[in-house]
Parts: sequence; C-alpha cells; structure tokens
Amino acid sequence: MATITLKGNTIHTVGDLPAVGTAAPKFSLVNGELADVSLADYAGKRKILNITPSLDTGVCAASAVRFNKEIVDLDDVVLLNISADLPFASSRFCQAEGLAHVVNLSCFRSPGFGRDYGVLITDGPLAGLLARAVLVLDQDNNVLHAEQVPEIAQEPDYAAALASLSR
Repeated sequence: MATITLKGNTIHTVGDLPAVGTAAPKFSLVNGELADVSLADYAGKRKILNITPSLDTGVCAASAVRFNKEIVDLDDVVLLNISADLPFASSRFCQAEGLAHVVNLSCFRSPGFGRDYGVLITDGPLAGLLARAVLVLDQDNNVLHAEQVPEIAQEPDYAAALASLSR
C-alpha cells in the first residue's frame, strides 16, 4: 500500500507500483471505440503509461498535454493515458486539445487494473479512482521507470520518465 496525499491530506492506494526491472502485469482496458485492448496490442513498442484520476482535472490534463508534446519525435513510443474516465469524455478532451499522440484507455470495465498496478485509491474523496503514476515499459513490457506521484495535485517527473526511454 502506498501512502500519498490529496492537497496535503493522506490517502492510500491498494498496493505498490510494479518495480523497475519486473514485467508489467497484463491488462485489458477499453479504448475510444469501446473495444477491449491489451498490453499485447502494443507489442514491439515502448510504452509510457500515464495513469491519472481523471482528465477533467488540471494536473491530469497537463500531464497528457506535456507527454503528447514530448513524444512527437520519439520512434516506437506509444503514450497510453489510463484513467477511469469514460472513453467518450477522454476522446472529447483529446480532440479539444489537439492531442494526436495520446491513446486513451479506460479501466471502467476493468477494476482489476487498479489493483494489479497498485494504483487504486482506497480511501478519501477519490476512492475508487486511480492515483497519479507514470510507468515506462520497454518493447517487452519490462518496467524501465516507475513513479508513484506522492501528491495527486503534483505533476510527474517528465524528465525522469523520458530519460528512461534511452536506456
């Protein structure tokens, strides 16, 4: 269980992120066309998993915008923005912001994702949503970088996440 904060108030997650050097857990999430997709659908690509509570918050939106901008010139990298948001809302956000490099995935039909990745918030006003975290995976789904952002209202360490892609 990770202890994080929401505007200075302590909240908890159900577990811990997958550790660097381990294989990322498999998942099945819902894409913008309401189809189930899995980690295997992105085989051969390096992946940034930008896990957020909701794109309807300023910090979550900022992280999607920033990662979208940062990966434009990176080969074989896919940005997976994962939240409990419904695919319709995520798609509207990306269209409004002109985010062409974000793949939105929703865990609304897959509550196991939050447990398997250790990011399901267990208490406080955001209980049931996902905590802010960033995982970077190599082509074989091994974890290169894992950051559980300690304060929900804080942006992740973009530089560290992006630097892990050059290993």
